[in-house]
Amino acid sequence: MAEVGADSGATALVEALRELDVDIAFGLPGVHNLPVWEACAAAGIRLVGVRHEQAAAYAADGFARATGRLGVAVVTTGPGAANTLGATGEAMASGAPVLVLATDIPSTLRRPGVYRGVLHETRDQAAMFAPVTKAATTVDAASELGAAVLRAGRTALAAPTGPVYLGVPTDLLGQPAGAPENDTGLPAPDAQPSDGELRDALAMMERAERPLLWVGGGALRAGAGEAVGLLAERLNAPVITTYNGRGVLPPDHPCLVPGPAHVPAIGALWDEADLVIAVGSDFDGMTTQNWRMPAPPVLLAINVDAADAAKNYRPDLVLVGDASAVTERLAAAVPVRAGRAELTARIEGLRGEVAALVQEEEPQAALLLDALDRLVPADATVLADMCIAGYWVAGFHRVPGPRRLAYPMGWGTLGFAFPAALGAAAAGTGRAIAVVGDGGFLFACGELATAAQEQLPITVVLVDDGGYGMLRFDQVHAGVPTRGVDLATPDFVALAAAFGVPGEQVDGFGDGFEAVLAKSLDAAGPNLVAVRAALTPPPSTSPRWYRAKATR
Repeated sequence: MAEVGADSGATALVEALRELDVDIAFGLPGVHNLPVWEACAAAGIRLVGVRHEQAAAYAADGFARATGRLGVAVVTTGPGAANTLGATGEAMASGAPVLVLATDIPSTLRRPGVYRGVLHETRDQAAMFAPVTKAATTVDAASELGAAVLRAGRTALAAPTGPVYLGVPTDLLGQPAGAPENDTGLPAPDAQPSDGELRDALAMMERAERPLLWVGGGALRAGAGEAVGLLAERLNAPVITTYNGRGVLPPDHPCLVPGPAHVPAIGALWDEADLVIAVGSDFDGMTTQNWRMPAPPVLLAINVDAADAAKNYRPDLVLVGDASAVTERLAAAVPVRAGRAELTARIEGLRGEVAALVQEEEPQAALLLDALDRLVPADATVLADMCIAGYWVAGFHRVPGPRRLAYPMGWGTLGFAFPAALGAAAAGTGRAIAVVGDGGFLFACGELATAAQEQLPITVVLVDDGGYGMLRFDQVHAGVPTRGVDLATPDFVALAAAFGVPGEQVDGFGDGFEAVLAKSLDAAGPNLVAVRAALTPPPSTSPRWYRAKATR
């Protein structure tokens, strides 16, 4: 193990993290990265030890989504780094600012293009991360470490946010780092629409009779909620949010549509619109039913990245810039329209239709959503996994505000919610509630040890339907045998107890569940609520999309 001195590379690395406002990180120790653990302890950075490297990256993602700050995963060389790839890909697809710091084999043992058989050696470790990060680089000298960490962290935080990989040959951690480089910043983005472009946008709005706002994760990450709400109110335009945009407006906002576009009555708003204003959205396949939603007659896009705004539907005009700043300028300039009463009536009608749909299609989901709406504190973060209960929560939970819902849509990575909840809970912003299935929970059930050791405020709502319920639904409706989806699962309450985590089991989401959930949310540390229930998938899941099948 390399020694950690006041002038060492490890110290320079950690000092750069402190400059990035990092006071907590997530990691798993290995022989190559132990100096980073020592330096973090000396600098007062809390380094939460997880039981699998993938959980470190998920936890960093959960922290980033709950706070908007940089999430950091510290992992070791070779397989340790590779274990984070699935979680790093999810962070990339969902725009989470995550920094993966991984050691690499000693620089003195590396021969370019040659695999020598060094412990944990990979031919090109950084190359594994290139497809799933904004940037993937390896430091060449100890003197570059501090500057490289600063650049990597600032790149992750720069809009559009996303993960960055930085590889550190392990021998650099013990070498003298010298004086830090001064020029480590990134140029501040200064893109703003011209006055002429703003006039064109305002003219589009003036001509439109049925405008619609389509608001994505870019708007939420930019803090554009107030501006979006004001623009919608002045236009009397309904607002549909994507999965990553959920919470950008409060649930009682007069223009917010109460559900996803996968509900036919809500999808009709898109079909009727003669102008769609997209704020911070790339129109991904999962929210557009793989682009079966017809292209709008006129599309105005507000996006920090012009290419991102245009890759799926062709916009008539792109206003390039920060979603909050650009939307605020539009809202200040657009005249107030009449018609609020009509919009209010339409939204209220939709609210009733959505409630009736949920109740009719899956009464157990209606009970779950009602309990979450009434019992979960406003400062809590709900994390929904890729499971049937998670699909209902992601689409229909009344999200009280920005960064209060995390969902892996994104890559759609099963097993996201529980390890990501470690990061959300450690952030200190409130309790984390992970809604998981029995299959996905077993991906990272060892993190019960992390939750117990760190006494993190996490409630796991585990819905046990005996396997992969969504896949079972697909097979049953395809008329084929159920293969690989019916799982032997443990006694989850006993499993949690073995880790020192209290748990209770109930049948269904009725009064018993509500009582147990209320008690669990009032607790200080981690706990688990196991619910025996089999739910029908909601209309937001791809086998149930209502749009006519088509190819693009």
